[in-house]
Amino acid sequence: MQHYTHHNNALNMSHLGQNVYLKGWAAKVRNLGGLIFIDLRDREGITQLVVKPGNPFYDLALIIRNEFVIEVKGVVIERESKNKVLATGDIEVDVRELVLLNSAETPPIMITDNTDALEDTRLKYRYLDLRRPVMQNYLIKRHEITQAIRQVLVEEGFLELETPILGKSTPEGARDYLVPSRLYPGSFYALPQSPQIYKQLFMVAGLERYFQIARCFRDEDLRADRQPEFTQVDIEASFVDMDDVQSIIEKIMVKTFKKVLNVDVQAPFIKMSYQEAMEKYGSDKPDMRYELLIQDYTAFFKSMELPLFQGKQVIRGLVFDQGQGVTRKRIEQYTEIVKKNHGDMLAYVRMQDGAVSGSIAKFLNEEHIKVLGLTEGAIMFFVAGEFERVSQALGALRIELATEFKLIDDRVHKFLWVVDWPLLEYSEEEKRFYAKHHPFTAPVDPEVLKHNPKEAMAKAYDLVLNGYEIGGGSIRIHNQEVQRLMFDTLGLSQEDIVNRFGFFVDALKYGTPPHGGLALGLDRVVMLMTKTTNIKDVVAFPKTQSAKDMMMQAPSDVDPIQLEELKIKVGE
Repeated sequence: MQHYTHHNNALNMSHLGQNVYLKGWAAKVRNLGGLIFIDLRDREGITQLVVKPGNPFYDLALIIRNEFVIEVKGVVIERESKNKVLATGDIEVDVRELVLLNSAETPPIMITDNTDALEDTRLKYRYLDLRRPVMQNYLIKRHEITQAIRQVLVEEGFLELETPILGKSTPEGARDYLVPSRLYPGSFYALPQSPQIYKQLFMVAGLERYFQIARCFRDEDLRADRQPEFTQVDIEASFVDMDDVQSIIEKIMVKTFKKVLNVDVQAPFIKMSYQEAMEKYGSDKPDMRYELLIQDYTAFFKSMELPLFQGKQVIRGLVFDQGQGVTRKRIEQYTEIVKKNHGDMLAYVRMQDGAVSGSIAKFLNEEHIKVLGLTEGAIMFFVAGEFERVSQALGALRIELATEFKLIDDRVHKFLWVVDWPLLEYSEEEKRFYAKHHPFTAPVDPEVLKHNPKEAMAKAYDLVLNGYEIGGGSIRIHNQEVQRLMFDTLGLSQEDIVNRFGFFVDALKYGTPPHGGLALGLDRVVMLMTKTTNIKDVVAFPKTQSAKDMMMQAPSDVDPIQLEELKIKVGE
């Protein structure tokens, strides 16, 4: 088949009079007074074709409909009615030959940037949804971002290596997806939640610098920025400390933003402790594009007889200067947001037209108002309870206010390292510790882990961009005794350790170098760089919020013969 001469975004006035050969889809067909105009679309853009009466291919042009696949030969001429929106808007192609490559039924969704199709319909006909230029641009940008990241890592001496998809179930965190083994009935592989152990084994193997564009799988509840299968840029290096890893990641971000978006990102990035992030922003992934800081009012209210605050560990709040725009109904909705995010209640006081009102106004005198610093038009919100729950509730309210009142400049890219993480978190229900990140994260001081695990700090770091965690990493445990101490602290029996991690514990015996790394969430990075709020936009074939593939109709029943081969019975 002869190759076309140009893509459909290439032609302009410099090509006048040239013979060209184009291929693509009929995006739009118009018959205007005998002249037939066809917008020919390919991945790059659109070129307008014109077929005039008397053309030997005129009758064929009459049957062309939207999404028919065609090829044409013709001459570039100047358009009478120019379109300044299109790159090719000054010219059109006078068709001399026309070939119909394939016809098409009327698509169930509009192949345009703006579509009114429901998301489920778009996902069912995803191959058509992906014809829309806006959707193609998301995937093209994803390609460019992936290649830019890959280029930086290769330049920095990293080797792109692959790890298995069929591995061992080592449940610690999210649920695994399990794959039954036909050869070993009753036994299962697990799909990787991340290549964590394998990449550490690369370091044991002496490969020193590894990366992988890795597919990962977690059987957990979904949300707008999460899918059951996702892609990580997985990175690991030997003989590094936290500063080394962070420097590599900053270089990746700076060069990728410049190459793909032509945006200058300033490094080094700000560093903030986990404790400060929770205290000021109520989140371990704070959005730094606006202030609206959380403050502590525990001491202020301690001497006051407020029934709402009695017996509460802390009383925290934030001041919102644009309070005149907040209605009573919205305050009720804010209360629901607070409760949804672990807060028990939401109290408030406001000053409007010189008068003080609100759910706790009757408990406050003029001196109280003065100390609080409540000014005209402002409203103060308070939540009382346990520190973490109060912080999360106010953090959610902070985001809601910033979004509603347009406090966020979406042209800004605010990177942040969240550091100084607790190593462990304690479950009161189960009376045991869990790893805050994962059980291979190195403690700052193994002696503290041994004698006072609640106070143990981690050599861990999360990368945050505009309120989203886009990467998480740590320096790993490379000493077998420290790893054993970590497993003991997590309550794993010797049998558990051998069954789940025996091979890994063995590997640590043979001269493991100090090492560490980070995994970037590629889907989230692309989502933020393309300024969409839905991660499905940047995943070629995503699942719904209920983890269904609408196009493939998966998950689905399988043939009973397959189940019999696997020695599996499905309950009612």
